[in-house]
Amino acid sequence: MLNMKEIKKKYFERTDSWPKIILIYTVLILIAFLTTYPLLNVLSVSLRPGDQLFSMTLKLIPDNWTLENYRIALFEKDLLIWLKNSLIISLVTAAFGVVLSISAAYSFSRFRFWGRKSGMMIFLVTQMFPAPMLLLPMYILLVKLGLINQFLGLLIPYIATAVPFSVWNLKGYFDTVPKSLEESAYIDGCNVVQALIKIVLPLSTPAIAISFLFSFMTAWSEYIVARIILTNKKLLTLPVGLVNMQGQFATSWGIYSAAAIITSIPVIILFVSLSRYLVGGLTVGGVKE
Repeated sequence: MLNMKEIKKKYFERTDSWPKIILIYTVLILIAFLTTYPLLNVLSVSLRPGDQLFSMTLKLIPDNWTLENYRIALFEKDLLIWLKNSLIISLVTAAFGVVLSISAAYSFSRFRFWGRKSGMMIFLVTQMFPAPMLLLPMYILLVKLGLINQFLGLLIPYIATAVPFSVWNLKGYFDTVPKSLEESAYIDGCNVVQALIKIVLPLSTPAIAISFLFSFMTAWSEYIVARIILTNKKLLTLPVGLVNMQGQFATSWGIYSAAAIITSIPVIILFVSLSRYLVGGLTVGGVKE
């Protein structure tokens, strides 16, 4: 059986494949450029001094680059407050969403009960409704509960929307864990909860990591619900705060770009730290034995 190096060698030695290789790499380079240039342009704008903000030069790093826009965004705006609010809401949403989803997904995976298939279908159907469609009833409910302008009023819909995807993702992964491992744990005296914690969860780390990542990213970037629920400037999340930085007649795009770069850093760090789980967490649960 050929290994990967032998396959690559055999493929690249074929003379008829070189035009195809050149075409493929050209397309990939073009896609990479189109994807990264807008991001690099935002970084360039954030480093420009005020007199070079609207410069038409193609230089990504300006001649007299400065970090003044970052200083203003961090220490003269409410960006740090919004950053703290978003971190709290996103981490709590991801943590509670994963914990609730683990118990539900394990029940759907291991136990047979009336309404099991219907329950999974309900979780799937809830993902089809757009958030704006649910805004009015959700707002009325939160007003009656007195949760407007409170983090709890934002956490409830965030966690509720994070659970369905996580349940489907985790349930598919739990299905691939052999039941014989849990049966061996039962023989050794473990109960269901202990078998879940000691056997299933350690083997399901990729799926748990991906569920946490997606829940965090969804809460981190959500705008519409946060805009409706939170009006106190000290409680705003980053997406809402960034929109508020845009002036009615003029916007300091250098400061705005710096704030946007800072906003993306936590997500990039989390994504990179969990990237090794990305492929495994999304594909293993979809493999049927």
